[in-house]
Amino acid sequence: MTRKLFGTDGIRGTANAEPMTAETALKVASAAGRHFRNGDHRHTVIIGKDTRLSGYLLEPALTAGFISMGMDVVLVGPMPTPAVAMLTRSMRADLGVMISASHNPYQDNGIKLFGPDGYKLSDEVEAAIERRMAQPTADDLAAPAALGRARRLDDAQGRYIEFVKSSFPRGLRLDGLKIVVDCANGAAYRVAPQILWELGAEVIKIGVDPDGLNINRGCGATDTSAMREAVVVHNADLGIALDGDADRLIMADEHGRQIDGDQLMGVIAESWAASGRLNGGGIVATVMSNLGLERHLDRLGLSLARTAVGDRYVVEHMRGNGFNLGGEQSGHIVLSDYATTGDGTAAALQVLAVIQQRGGPASEICRAFTPVPQILRNVRYSVTGGSNPLEVDSVKLAIGEAERRLSQTGRLVIRKSGTEPLIRVMAEGDDEALVASVVDAVCDKVAAVEQEVAHAAGP
Repeated sequence: MTRKLFGTDGIRGTANAEPMTAETALKVASAAGRHFRNGDHRHTVIIGKDTRLSGYLLEPALTAGFISMGMDVVLVGPMPTPAVAMLTRSMRADLGVMISASHNPYQDNGIKLFGPDGYKLSDEVEAAIERRMAQPTADDLAAPAALGRARRLDDAQGRYIEFVKSSFPRGLRLDGLKIVVDCANGAAYRVAPQILWELGAEVIKIGVDPDGLNINRGCGATDTSAMREAVVVHNADLGIALDGDADRLIMADEHGRQIDGDQLMGVIAESWAASGRLNGGGIVATVMSNLGLERHLDRLGLSLARTAVGDRYVVEHMRGNGFNLGGEQSGHIVLSDYATTGDGTAAALQVLAVIQQRGGPASEICRAFTPVPQILRNVRYSVTGGSNPLEVDSVKLAIGEAERRLSQTGRLVIRKSGTEPLIRVMAEGDDEALVASVVDAVCDKVAAVEQEVAHAAGP
């Protein structure tokens, strides 16, 4: 069975519309509860969320579903996704749930599931949960006396703060650094500034006033303009931008120039390799990472293993092949010595450690390599009737022509987004004009096909 609900990062959609309804959330919880209800111990589920208004809709529905299966629920409130993963493992819970649509706007929401080991579920387990959702539940419901209970975990923030601080090199401090941190009005709005402050930094906080509707709006890792401007205005040493659930990191140097995930992975990889901490002989990244990173690692005698887009696929390759560093250009950085999933705050601390140890400015230390010209464009498409522009012959021909033009001088990556109805077209190569021309040609063809579909559908 192929997955229909689950995408590259859990289930995601518009809040209060399928599949992000209370009814579906309850069914997901019931099915997941049945799947993970093994053994005769008291079963426990950790549920966290970001700051979206719709979290109030989905949290009680999920809670009810798990309680109906006889599982206790521990509610941690607004917390980063990596905090839920950490708590699931450290508290020996059977399952962890994060209610978040990550970097998406407030009107979207999502459900991410973690197994008892703190890792995101495999495709096979997600498919099994979907199968269970289609099966009757009456025979599996807990007896009245065996219903689960729900409680709040009052020290969840403190546990996570200490966990992340423990990843910072012992004896090192952030004293003397002025840091802007943009929490995207999201899940890390309390914990991230506190971690930096407790380690000695002077902290300028932005994006820390969530109202349920402003998560990721004009702030955070997907819109770094406010963070970059604040770095310049406050004469800060650098800036940190997290996304809505704080598993993604983008930084800026003292001049307000953006530093993406590829550069950050390059900094950490070089430092860890020099100290003998880097496992696997290199790092794991996705097909979207810049060719410049690959060339930089090659000069260091390190490899770059590429996977499909999605940090869960990066983690799967890391686990299966002995790597302890991997991530995505978009800022998901996985440090498996410490965490089971991307953690923006922990990744920032590794970069800050290098800055403090070397004693130079971020503009020098965090420019690990010169990136190859790379262009990424998104084309929105209609999902009505299961439309897929990539299956249209004229689009296939355009893609083939683009690949021929790039030939040996670059790369072309075209894929459907796993979280939004978008076709993502990325090309890179040493000839920037050729790269731009190739991307425009493919995007124009996809857009033309979409216009034809819209015209055929009528008003």
